[in-house]
This record gives sequence, structure tokens and C-alpha cells, in this order.
Amino acid sequence: MDTNVRRRRLHKAIVDVQANIYNHDVSLYTQIPLLEISLSEFEELALDRLQLLRIIEQASLKGPKMYSEEWKNTIKEDLLKNNLKKFVRLLNGSGGQSTNDIQARRADYISHFILRLTYCRSEELRRWFLNRELEWFRLRFMVQTPQSILKFLRLNKLEYIPISLSEKERMQNELIASIPGMSDVLCNTSDFYKVPFIEVIPLVKNRRAYLKQGFAYIPMSDLVVCIQSRFRASLSESLSYINHKLPLIDDDRLTDLLYNLHLTYTGKNYNYEANNKDGIDMDNFDNISRKHFPLCMRHLHETLRANHHLKHHSRLQYGLFIKGIGVLYEQAVEFWRQEFTKIMDSTKFDKSYLYNINHQYGKVGNMTNYSPFSCIKIIMNNVGPGEHHGCPFKHWDASVLRQKLNEYGVPSEGVNSIIELVGSEHYQIACTKYFECIHGQPATNIINHPNQYFEESTNLAKISQPKT
Repeated sequence: MDTNVRRRRLHKAIVDVQANIYNHDVSLYTQIPLLEISLSEFEELALDRLQLLRIIEQASLKGPKMYSEEWKNTIKEDLLKNNLKKFVRLLNGSGGQSTNDIQARRADYISHFILRLTYCRSEELRRWFLNRELEWFRLRFMVQTPQSILKFLRLNKLEYIPISLSEKERMQNELIASIPGMSDVLCNTSDFYKVPFIEVIPLVKNRRAYLKQGFAYIPMSDLVVCIQSRFRASLSESLSYINHKLPLIDDDRLTDLLYNLHLTYTGKNYNYEANNKDGIDMDNFDNISRKHFPLCMRHLHETLRANHHLKHHSRLQYGLFIKGIGVLYEQAVEFWRQEFTKIMDSTKFDKSYLYNINHQYGKVGNMTNYSPFSCIKIIMNNVGPGEHHGCPFKHWDASVLRQKLNEYGVPSEGVNSIIELVGSEHYQIACTKYFECIHGQPATNIINHPNQYFEESTNLAKISQPKT
């Protein structure tokens, strides 16, 4: 409790010193925050930001059109559900100056720079981070009032000057005809800006701007497109720069966090203690795997049954998964022993493989009760030749994936949708679509964890069972 009080006081002092940084709900993050924060707050802000960006990523994949009211409401609901109220505060468009408002902007600002350190390290990470930050930027910009937008332009020294009233009146007909949804009343009450058409290519492409002599005329609400282009260029350059400087960070306390943050699972922890103490019906395990296992785990189960062996990383991924669904330690030892001793004797099994099972269940070593791997950790794993772990949607060739989906009875339309999602690198959404195809109805949430898939599948089976 004392630590929290001290942290709140520290936050307040920092805000007073750097008030000029946290003066608007929307930011281009041009000024590096020069302050000291505790290691625990550093980690807390990083995880909160990561969860925010993942919520934004998944919102549009749940069905709502991106930037629609339904999409915005979905994000708000998920933020509230995950106790991220500070980010919801930035979506109110109020531009408040209370302590809570400033604290929310401070958390947003600092957490952005923390994640730059994590997501600068590869092209794939930079691309993901850049896209999510652009979506977060636009989401906040959309709720700003005209007065707040003008304040933002002034604070960031962006010289976008509206055309004169007489010029607007001369081209009113053209503006109304060229911009979808533009009416006489809206045209009269809106400010329009003359910008080089090259800055608003997306608007030109979608025929949402009036073009004349190399310039595009756009309403204030579409200025975000111009500003986003600048933000993208600036952030992209910054990420490349930080990537070159990152090796200079010599702090063991931060290294592990920064290098592994993108693998951090931010959802439910499917730990061993939370499961049924009676274990799983191992006599029916093959049938359970067919009905309730995600594709990655079903493949590992069937490979084990066929080859009577799995390599180390496959055993680890699959072993922790079945532990998480409720397979007790004694059941796990018997399960692995029965399978492996089909190609080796018990002595070799005990000598070479039993320790790994004991280690997974926290019986030896540091006595750690390891949790099952999340989707993001599985996706980011390296998979070598002859290995069967990893994510099928990420690591399998499209032709192999298509063949397996057909084999498992996924309709051709569903197969095409899954392959398309995989091509767009939406691996977890592809898994969610697979769930829908297998079960005939969608999952309640985007699949983020193999054990979540199992839980949703078994819950669905319980609901569909006839009442006695």
C-alpha cells in the first residue's frame, strides 16, 4: 500500500515537471519523456500498452467494420473488461485537465515509448506495432471536437490552414459531389483544407476528396489521413534508429522484459491448480482430442499416436497443454510411458524422458508450476525440419494446411477463409475461424490460447447436451 501511495505521488510530481508533454489526448510522441520510474511501473505500463494494442487488433476481427461506431464500442467494452480505464478516458473526446485525465495521458505517452524498445527489433515486430499505433492514433482523433483538433494542430506546429469562405462557396458544388456524405448543410458548417494530393492517397483512391491542380480538398474530419502519414513516417524512422541503439542498453533488469514482452500472454492463466482434481478421462482421450483440441494440439496428439515419440519442443508444448486441460501428474506419466514404450523399453523412458514430465509438473528443479504456452508464444517459436510443434497457421505450408483442413472436414468456403487469413498473417483469427468451422458456431472470443480453445469447445458441448 505504501508503495502505491509513493507511486501516485511520484506520478504527480512528474506530471508537474513535464506537463507540456501530456497536454492533449492525441499525441504524435515527438518528445522523448525524460523521467525516472520504478521497474514495477515500467513493466505495468508495458503490459497495459500491449493489452491495449492487442484489443485494438482483435476488435475489427470480431466482425465490426474498422472505425465504425460498433468497432469503437467493442474496443471500449474490452478495455473496461480488462480494467484499462485510463485508455477509455482518452476516447471520451473531452480533453479534460483533471489529475486522472493527465495521468491517463502520461500512461499513454510513456507506455508508447516503452513498447518502441520492444517492437523495434525486427521487421515483423515493427510492422505490427506501427499498424496498431496508427489505429490507436486514429481512434482517438476521430472523437475530437473541431476545437480540440485545432488545438492539436497548434501544439504540434502542423500548418494546415482552412480555405477561405469565398473559396469554399465557389467550389461548393464540386465538394458536395466529390465527397461521400457531404450535404449543403454539412458543407456550410465544415472547414475544408487544401493539401497536396500525395498526402491523402487513400482518400483519392476511395474517391473521398475533390481534386484540383494537384491538390486535394478535404474536410477537417479527414485531416487525420494527412497526419497519420506523417506519424507513420516519423515512427517508422524512430523504430529503425532505436533498433541500432538497443544493444547499448546494458541493464539485465530490462533485457529479458524487452526481448520477451511480445511473447507475453495477457489473458487468462490456465494453470494446473484451476483444473478438475479428478483429471481427464484418458480412456476417451483420442475422442476428446478430435472434438476439443485446437489444430496445433490435435496434430501433436495424432503425431504422438502415429510415431510413439515427440521431440523435445513438441513434448513441451503438448505436455503443458494437456497439463492445463486437467491431465493429472500420474495420468501424464502413464500416458507418455504407454506411448513411448511402444518403441523403447521402460528403463530408457525413465532415464531419458521421465525427468521432463516431472519438470513440467514442478516436481523437480526449481519446483516451478509451469503454465501452458499461449498462442503468441507458440507462433513466435522456431520450428525446424522434422519437428511438429509450433502453430500450423504460421508454420505450415499453405498446401499442407489446406490438405489437413480438408481431412478434418472443414467446408471449402471455410478453408478458403482460413487460408486468406493466414496470408494476411492473422494466425489467431484463422484459428478462431477454424473453431467456427469445426463447431458450427463462432467462439465467444478471439482464440489467444490453446487451452482457451479447449475450454470454449468443452463449454459448448455442455450447453448442447440434452438436459435429463
